[in-house]
Amino acid sequence: MFERLKDYAIRYAGLESRTALPEVYGNTDELKRVAGEMKDAAPFAEAYAELVKARADAAAAEELGDNAERAYALAKIAEIEARVADLLSPRDPNDDKNVIMEIRGGAGGEESSLFARSLYRMYAMYAESRKWKIELVNINETELGGIKYAEIIIEGHGAYSRLKFESGVHRVQRVPETESGGRIHTSTATIAVLPEVEDAEYEIKESDLRIDTFRASGAGGQHVNRTESAIRITHIPTGAVVECQDERSQYKNRDRAMKILRSRLVEAEREKQTMAIAAERRSQVGKGMRNERIRTYNFPQGRVTDHRIGLTLYKIDAVMNGELDEIIDALRIADSAIEDD
Repeated sequence: MFERLKDYAIRYAGLESRTALPEVYGNTDELKRVAGEMKDAAPFAEAYAELVKARADAAAAEELGDNAERAYALAKIAEIEARVADLLSPRDPNDDKNVIMEIRGGAGGEESSLFARSLYRMYAMYAESRKWKIELVNINETELGGIKYAEIIIEGHGAYSRLKFESGVHRVQRVPETESGGRIHTSTATIAVLPEVEDAEYEIKESDLRIDTFRASGAGGQHVNRTESAIRITHIPTGAVVECQDERSQYKNRDRAMKILRSRLVEAEREKQTMAIAAERRSQVGKGMRNERIRTYNFPQGRVTDHRIGLTLYKIDAVMNGELDEIIDALRIADSAIEDD
């Protein structure tokens, strides 16, 4: 990354010097072309200058033994690298889209469902911190308040660009509240993240759908027991089924269910077209077994480890309260480095 930035800085300096040449400043078309290239290179050149300074500041602080100043400089370096990762990463056409997230309890019985609830809370708090809107579409809860399955829509600019790295098996190691002997249990929950697909991007024939209405289950007062507002949509050709029962309006539930169905069908088509994509998604989501994981949340040690990039943070409480940017930024930088290779 650093060498690429250096190349951009050299290129920018060269372009800047060209603007002083008579054959450039005297030629409107050529000057416009050079100015356009300078505009493209400018963010990289600026980031390079900032990174050089931050690295020098960190080295100087280390030499002086100023831990506070060094920590500040290192944080600045991380911030610049995250920004550069955005600049260098090829644009995923889905990056600016809203997200459909599926959360499921995995291996570990009731404890896995309670962990799924914790993950739901974590993502809800993260969405709130970024001013994104989160909508619960469907949920299947346990008697102890855990989540067997939940489906949510997260709306906000760039939501998919950041949350797409969360797909996979998340493992927790902790002493369950139901454990009287104080033994540490290992459980899992799986996360799947799909970009929301707009109506115009994928057409579904009404004749291919079977739509059923039913009474919503769970909390909701008397309304739940007497109104058939919940919607179940079955896509007959594929057998895909989507349920939505969060809204009191049958129309709103149908609209949300169609969004999810459309996104699932588009994802399924991508998997059929490219076996590599199918293999990648299966490796991301896995089967929820304990040995398949992208991240481990170890409560006794207070640590969170992302196994894909070898990152360990000893701030589990902050992470579970939605402070995910440090992990996600590191994943984005690593993803950018892979693209560079």
